[in-house]
Amino acid sequence: MTMDNCIFCKISQKKIPSTIVYEDEEMLAFKDINPIDKVHFLIIPREHIVNLMECNLDHQDILSKMLLLAPKLAKEFGLKGFRTMINSGKEGGQEVFHIHFHVYGGSEKLAKL
Repeated sequence: MTMDNCIFCKISQKKIPSTIVYEDEEMLAFKDINPIDKVHFLIIPREHIVNLMECNLDHQDILSKMLLLAPKLAKEFGLKGFRTMINSGKEGGQEVFHIHFHVYGGSEKLAKL
């Protein structure tokens, strides 16, 4: 299921260009347009899921696959360590209401935070 007005659904459908670093039938990873570190990409499910607050047991497989993809791609980008961030809800800092995992790293500055 996708939403017509969701930017990440549009990226998943390739209606909006992005720098895709991974894709399969269930999920997509692409570079963040405003990176906060040397390496910064997002992992999204193709299915429109609003955020973690909306997840249930039906979502456990895709969430697991997304989490396992993070270290695989981080290694491919040459990272020896990385951070993940998942914002859930407006009060949690979420700006795009399609669940997405930020994966970032590569600088000494963020490693010390």
